[in-house]
Amino acid sequence: MKNIAICYGENAIKISDSYCSGHSNHAYSNSSHLMTPSIQNSVTSIYKIKISTENKQFLVRLTWCNPLNRGFSVSIFEFPFSISKFGKSFKLLRKERGARNFEFGSFRFEIIWDLSRAKYDCGPEPISGFYVLVLVNSELSLILGDMEKLESDVKKRVSEARLSEFSLISRCEHFSGNALFSTRARFCETGIYHDILIKCCGEDEMMVNNPVLSVYVDKKNVIEVKRLQWNFRGNQSIFLDGLLVDLMWDVHDWCFGPKSGYAVFLFRTRRGLDSRLWLEEKSFEQNDQEEKVGFSFLICACKKPD
Repeated sequence: MKNIAICYGENAIKISDSYCSGHSNHAYSNSSHLMTPSIQNSVTSIYKIKISTENKQFLVRLTWCNPLNRGFSVSIFEFPFSISKFGKSFKLLRKERGARNFEFGSFRFEIIWDLSRAKYDCGPEPISGFYVLVLVNSELSLILGDMEKLESDVKKRVSEARLSEFSLISRCEHFSGNALFSTRARFCETGIYHDILIKCCGEDEMMVNNPVLSVYVDKKNVIEVKRLQWNFRGNQSIFLDGLLVDLMWDVHDWCFGPKSGYAVFLFRTRRGLDSRLWLEEKSFEQNDQEEKVGFSFLICACKKPD
């Protein structure tokens, strides 16, 4: 995801005060109801887990697949991540409930899930009535879903298991359809979920004449990019939940590429006004890397169905 920032100079970053505790001067555009929202095809979340009994960390990548072919896939990687180290991956797990055991190095992983009573909204990721658990050496390392839905035998194991630390560090959502995308995201563990709407359209609402890119957070217009043929790549920073969040966009393919071209929108948290937009290309100690890991939210959007 770092490649998206190559075209942006460090001095080009803008800080937006359009989303703060006060009211925005730009209200939510009701014209978006004229467009059919795009379809969410897949959701990928990456969690960092830290084993309490050993000084060891892993990344767990979980992908929820097409709404018409529901299921999920799981990949495990060591952290800090290195391209020289191979991970462990499972293809689509389509059973409504089950368990899968495997070994990764000297660690024993177990995945337990139950989607038999899962409820969905418009996308492939369940919103309630499910659970997915990951145990590492019998230590409960990742908990997703509703704990009250656990079966009695699983609940007993969970209650007796030692707990690991885990956190969501990255989320990626893929959409296809019109240039209108609606989703929700939380940018820190203590923050709230924010409604995010991204719209790209022209004077006739069809992104033909003088297309304009608009980004709304909780119905407040935080970014509006006009003359998109000239500003098809850019970045701006906004404040959310007391955090500085960089928003970068690349809609080159929408303006000049093939009809099936993708646009990319990346939200990434920063720790302060003085921190750099991206880390420099240099090696650093593991403790420094752990400290600099923030949260990133990526939207990949195709304006035509696949």
